[in-house]
Amino acid sequence: MKKTKLRLGIDVGGTNTDSVLMSGRAVLGTHKSFTTDDISGGVISAVSALLQESRAPAGDIGSVMIGTTQFVNAFLQRRHLSEVAVVRICLPKSDGVPPMVAWPDDLRAIIGSHTYLVAGGSFYTGVEYAPLDEAELDRVGRDIAQKGLRALVITANFAPVRPDIEERAAAILRRHLPNADITLSAQVGGVGLIDRENAAIINAALSQLSRRVVTSLVSALQSVGISAPVYISQNDGTLISTGYAQRFPIFTCSAGPTNSIRGAAFLTGLQEAVVVDIGGTTTDVGFLLRGFPRETATANTIGGVRTNFRMPDVLSIALGGGTVVRQSSTGINLGPESVGYQLKDKGMIFGGDILTTTDIAVRAGQFSLGDRSKVAGLSDALVSGVLDIIHAKIEDAIDQMKTNSRPVPVVLVGGGAILVSRPLKGASQVYQPEYAEVANAIGAAIALVSGRVDRLFDVGALGREGALSQAKDEAIAAAVAAGADPASVQIVDVVELPMTHMKSGSVQIKVRAVGDLADA
Repeated sequence: MKKTKLRLGIDVGGTNTDSVLMSGRAVLGTHKSFTTDDISGGVISAVSALLQESRAPAGDIGSVMIGTTQFVNAFLQRRHLSEVAVVRICLPKSDGVPPMVAWPDDLRAIIGSHTYLVAGGSFYTGVEYAPLDEAELDRVGRDIAQKGLRALVITANFAPVRPDIEERAAAILRRHLPNADITLSAQVGGVGLIDRENAAIINAALSQLSRRVVTSLVSALQSVGISAPVYISQNDGTLISTGYAQRFPIFTCSAGPTNSIRGAAFLTGLQEAVVVDIGGTTTDVGFLLRGFPRETATANTIGGVRTNFRMPDVLSIALGGGTVVRQSSTGINLGPESVGYQLKDKGMIFGGDILTTTDIAVRAGQFSLGDRSKVAGLSDALVSGVLDIIHAKIEDAIDQMKTNSRPVPVVLVGGGAILVSRPLKGASQVYQPEYAEVANAIGAAIALVSGRVDRLFDVGALGREGALSQAKDEAIAAAVAAGADPASVQIVDVVELPMTHMKSGSVQIKVRAVGDLADA
């Protein structure tokens, strides 16, 4: 009888690194530790402790799933970003709004103003309005090479309809830039040119960091004897290969909250609920819909930059277990500062001198951690006031995520869920399941593989059913190509958006297919 291989789920957050070992639906062991400055060192420590506590041989692990916020944090904090060359295939059209025109000044200073406009592109029908200027692309390639840039973006009008234009441009530029990380906008964003270009630039700025981080994570696992395939969690709660994650780090930007939402669904069996994930630094509130995170219907803003790639609809507020508490003549203030993973050094219950929400929760008797005697002198009025603010902030966030006034089930997950000690307004029932503190790692461990299609289809030529069938077939094929078991793949999302402002019968069709890992 074939032995069931174990699945190792890891979530590397800004404050905690969580890990879980699973066999099928059974949780064999969990471990939570503070994230370290060197994330690979933290992963080694966490996984080593988990294997020791669960007494599971490293060789029994068949697959590893990792969720990390390292890439989005780097962009938000303006750290480890690469300079990017931006080549827009557009002339004689689409030159009125230059690349990066609405970006924050500090980001533009880091990424640089290396922009090039080249003739070429297509209408929404796919018909080219100008031939690709190959001679100009040759000149652009030589200039980028002379500048020593290794991160490059290529974007063209209606590239999701005609991705071959960007691909032809990339082939020409590679003659001069054989080792460059090239991001094609059609592979990253939706139809809109500027938002799609922005998403591609963010991805390119993170590309070299992603190679270092992913390589470091794989090496960390190998150092503890794990040679199983490694997958990375992406924004929609499904998995991508390490190679894909290195090429498209932008698809992992919201993996942490997404894993928590998927973990909440697994632990409670709920298909629809508001999920409140309270970490050490932030509280992320999302909506569970049909067992997956609800996605945004509008443009997203990351670090002050507007984009249009797929993201879960998550509201983040500055509230967590490490949030700093201040009291003054004007009242009580919570955050937005947080001690994060330094809670064990700076929190009062650990002998530090900074008052945090965790200190308040320990003083209130909500749980036991550290030395409670160090916060015994805090007044009842202060403790009650802080708890009032905590609950009010969470209730307001829940209200913003709801689509109507009716109460909804609320699932509390994350290590900071111990901050909640009262009923929550707007909740029909509050769930805090077993293993809620590592729901993010569980969400990673149970993740499926997905394939997606998001582009314009000519319904006039194909017919509605023909267009939908083609989109579904492409999504299923994409899931299988990403590593899904063909027998398990199913369609979970279909969205049709008629382009009523266009004269032809173009319809934007979005399809998502998911399936189990083929080797799981």
